[in-house]
Amino acid sequence: MEEKEQDSGRYVRIGTTLYKIVSKPLLSGDSIEVRVPWNYETLRQDHSKDFISQIEKFDGFCSVPDHINYRRCIGTFLNQYEAITYLPSEGDCPVTMEFLTHLFGEQLEMGLDYLQLLYLKPLIRLPILLLVSTERNTGKTTFLNFLKAIFAGNMSFNTNEDFHSQFNSDWANKLIVGVDEALLDRREDSERIKNLSTAISYKAEAKGKDRYEIDFFAKFVLSSNNEECPIIIEQGETRYWVRKIQPIEKKNVGMLNDLKAKIPQFLNFLLKRKLSTRHESRMWFRHDLLVTEALRRIIMHNRGKVEIEMLHIISEIMQIKELKEYEFSIKDMLDMLKHLSIQTEAPQLRKILQEKWKLQPHPPTYYTAYLFGYNDEILSSPKTARLYGITQKQLEEIMSEC
Repeated sequence: MEEKEQDSGRYVRIGTTLYKIVSKPLLSGDSIEVRVPWNYETLRQDHSKDFISQIEKFDGFCSVPDHINYRRCIGTFLNQYEAITYLPSEGDCPVTMEFLTHLFGEQLEMGLDYLQLLYLKPLIRLPILLLVSTERNTGKTTFLNFLKAIFAGNMSFNTNEDFHSQFNSDWANKLIVGVDEALLDRREDSERIKNLSTAISYKAEAKGKDRYEIDFFAKFVLSSNNEECPIIIEQGETRYWVRKIQPIEKKNVGMLNDLKAKIPQFLNFLLKRKLSTRHESRMWFRHDLLVTEALRRIIMHNRGKVEIEMLHIISEIMQIKELKEYEFSIKDMLDMLKHLSIQTEAPQLRKILQEKWKLQPHPPTYYTAYLFGYNDEILSSPKTARLYGITQKQLEEIMSEC
C-alpha cells in the first residue's frame, strides 16, 4: 500500500482529464517536471483498480506567481506557476554583480530594481527590456539564459515566428517571455508585444481547443543584433527600455555556470536590498529614466525616410551657414528632397512640420532661400514665400525627443 500511495503522486486529475507527472531530461543534464496527458485504460493496465481513488484531484488550473510564499494548491485548483528551485542563501556574488554592471552600466541600480521586482513583485508591470549590439560576445544571450536558470519553467524562450501564431498557450501564463535575435519589424508584431506588456488579461489558445481568458503578467526581455530597427518604436512610446551592450573584455566560456552557482546568494541579495526607484508609472519606472541613446536611435530610424532626411538637411544647412534659425518654404524642402532622389508631396511635409514638429507657417515673407547645387554645394537666393522657421534648440529637441 505504501508503494501505491507513493506512486499515486505521479498522477493528477484536473477536472476530468488525467495527467502523468514525469521528469523530462534536458541537454544541460538537468531535468524539468512536466505533465503529460494520460488515459484511464493505460492507468488500469499499470496499476490496480483501487489505484485511481488515491490520485489527487483538482477542479482546474490557475496561475498565481509567488517566489517567497509559493502555494502549489489554491483552493481546489492546481497552480500552473512553478516554484523556483533555488532558495536564498548568505554569501557574496561578485561574478554576478560584475556581469550585471557590464550589462546595465550607469543604470545598474535600475537593472537590479528590475530583477528585484521580478523576484519579489512578479505581478508588477515592467518595461520591455531590449538589449542590442551588432558585436559578438556581449553577454546578451547569457543574460537570457541566466533568467531562465532562475525562473526555470516560468520563463519561455520564443522565436520571432511565435508572435505570428495564434496559438499561445505555451507562453501566455509565463512570468518572462524571452526572445533571442529579435527582429520584430512588422507593425503588427510590435503592436502585439506593446499591448501585451500592459495587458491585465489575455485570450490563451491551444491547437484544437477553444480560447479562454487568463490573467496575464508576462514581462518581455529581448536581445537583438540589429541596433536600428529590431522592433518598431515610435516617438512618445513609454514602454521600452533599450540598452546598447558592449563586448565583454575578458571572455569567460564558463560565465553561465559561474552565474548559476551563485543564484542562491544573488536571490538573498535581492531579498534584502532596498529598491532605488519608486512606482511612478504604469511600467514602474519614470519614463525619463528609460530614455537612452539606444532608444533614441531606434525611434529616429522609425521616423520614416522623408522625416529623417528633412532633419539631416536642416541640420547640415544650419551648421554650414552657422544659422541660429533656419527659415524655409515647403517648395524649398521639396526641391532639396528631390535633389536627394526622395519623392514626396507637400501634404506629407505639412503633416510632419505641423503635427509632428508643431511648427506653424508664417505669412509670406522676403527671405534667403538655401538650395543644393549640382555639386551638392549650398546655394542661396532671395525669395518671398510662406515660411516655416526652426531654431537650433527646437531642432535638437526634435532629434532627441522620445
